[in-house]
Amino acid sequence: MGRVRHVVTSLLCMAACHGQAAEKAPSASALPRGAVRFETTRGPWVVKVEVASDDTSRSRGLMFRRALDPDHGMLFVFPSSEEHSFWMHDTPIALDMIFLDESRSVVGVVADAAPRTDRPRTVGNPSRYVVEVGAGEAAAHAVGPGTRAVFIDVPE
Repeated sequence: MGRVRHVVTSLLCMAACHGQAAEKAPSASALPRGAVRFETTRGPWVVKVEVASDDTSRSRGLMFRRALDPDHGMLFVFPSSEEHSFWMHDTPIALDMIFLDESRSVVGVVADAAPRTDRPRTVGNPSRYVVEVGAGEAAAHAVGPGTRAVFIDVPE
């Protein structure tokens, strides 16, 4: 009986420890995925994105991520166009923030947003969508005001 109790106790402990680790780990796999194709002067640039379209996923964003592969990012979908602002308090990687209007045209880019800061970042124009990618990627692919974007398999 003592051995059975020990095995049950061990299994319960392992389950509890696994649950605690899962709560601390960022969960990206639960978000819908798609792509954004930017039509630039250097040709098309396709970014594979996770789609943050509700309050919870938009609030979490890319917090706690330690890396972001090239040509990957997050698409923030807002219910309406307004001047959206972002901060980087719990984000340990530098990012570019590409702001898009209702017609999916770039209205501004915040380049190389420094990690772990509370300073609000905005472009001073209304936007409905924001694409976050690794720092320097927007400039490397010639994405700037007026660049058009197309959503591919993006649920809204």
